[in-house]
Amino acid sequence: MMGEGEVRVSSGGLGYFGVCAFGGMLSAGTTHLVITPLDVLKVNMQVNPVKYNSIASCFTTLLREQGPSVFWRGWAGKFLGYGAQGGCRFGLYEYFKSLYSNIFGDCNRSIIFFLSSASAEVFANVALCPFEAVKIRVQAQPHFAKGLLDAFPKLYSSGGVFGIGFACSFYRGLLPLWGRNLPFSMVMFSTFEHSVDFMYRNVIQRRKEDCSKPQQLGVTCLAGYASGSIGCLISNPTDNIVASLYYRKADSLKLQAIKKIGLLYLFTRSLRIRIMLVGPVVTLQWLFYDTIKVFSGLPTSGKVSTK
Repeated sequence: MMGEGEVRVSSGGLGYFGVCAFGGMLSAGTTHLVITPLDVLKVNMQVNPVKYNSIASCFTTLLREQGPSVFWRGWAGKFLGYGAQGGCRFGLYEYFKSLYSNIFGDCNRSIIFFLSSASAEVFANVALCPFEAVKIRVQAQPHFAKGLLDAFPKLYSSGGVFGIGFACSFYRGLLPLWGRNLPFSMVMFSTFEHSVDFMYRNVIQRRKEDCSKPQQLGVTCLAGYASGSIGCLISNPTDNIVASLYYRKADSLKLQAIKKIGLLYLFTRSLRIRIMLVGPVVTLQWLFYDTIKVFSGLPTSGKVSTK
């Protein structure tokens, strides 16, 4: 039964995919905006690991050298870029999941989850890539630009759309971005779907339809945190590479860090702060996303297996 203020949207139609895209855009954009200060710390630790060798030293050094406003640098790029990514990621995931389910049926759910999330993420990262390039330069190079509007033309003039030589351009980091976000998205969505199924079948032991909306959203939060944390572990090495490619001096600094710390650096550098970022952020994204779906008269995300 629908509550006051809810609008009924049928599953599987254009309206349904539109709600999913809108929910993904709003949830991803707002949550990434909120954690901009932590993202500033993460980016600076990645592109200058010799100078910023811990979260505490990075925070105190940036605060002393650039003032408190530094922690909100790149906020517009995060809001717009990750909003665009979230709209494509969630909206197209639901579309491709419906498409592949009709092709393969329910015989192998994991394959459907992997294919759907990977297909959606290809388009999501094309939308994100220019904003990510601008965000990293603004955050890591304080004299490059003040914000999104003046950074875009400067970045374009440095290398065009696809970049030439060592120029840091809009799509120079697209392949590493796919390398980071494709595994992350595949693991995140698959872990979320299987976690929801596990919670209802083995923990709650009730049908989703028999649970209240707050209970369903609670399951969403638990599954969201698990999916974000596990996905973070998988994607950390390529996250470091993405940050380095967009920073002009990163190549030499990265070699210094690898020589000093070893190849394990790619897996451990900024991992702690990424877990602090990604786990709660993905949890909030799933919560906001499913809340929007609930108020639209749709069920929460995650299909419970009947087998």
